[in-house]
Amino acid sequence: MKQQRDFPWHSDPGQRSACAGARKKRRERMLDASDIRLLMLHFLESGSAHGYELIKSVEELSKGEYTPSPGIIYPNLTLLEEMDAIRVVDAHASRKAYALNPGGSALLAENRDHIAVIIERLTSLAILVDNRSIPEIEQAIHAIRYTLNHRLSQEPISPATVEIVVAALREATEKIAKS
Repeated sequence: MKQQRDFPWHSDPGQRSACAGARKKRRERMLDASDIRLLMLHFLESGSAHGYELIKSVEELSKGEYTPSPGIIYPNLTLLEEMDAIRVVDAHASRKAYALNPGGSALLAENRDHIAVIIERLTSLAILVDNRSIPEIEQAIHAIRYTLNHRLSQEPISPATVEIVVAALREATEKIAKS
């Protein structure tokens, strides 16, 4: 009977969470605080919103691929308020809703081109989600990951094997880039 081998990416929850953490960290660096502030001003231009609604607006723009944390949203709302770019709509409400001030409108006007770049970056993530979820592509990605990880988890990896793997990956990369 063939012995089934456990692979770290399947069996160790710590490894999975470390990989998920690394992915999350990459997402966190996608936008810096000034980008987040501009996005919030952009969404507030359409009407007042709570911090949670702003988080959801960014998340929807990227189809869930990027979600800013409350730890970046709320301090930046406070900063924008201190900069007189936004104001609290009803200071006595249980949840603060924010609206754009003339100072915020001026910041938006000065940064329209940069906001367009930020929105395009997030929209491209949404396109990636749609295209990556095509069943044939999803299956092909899974197959290449599984096969590569399975082969690389075996010893020994000879110089000839390294050459074969690298050449195959480069060839696939070139074909995909040219498609």
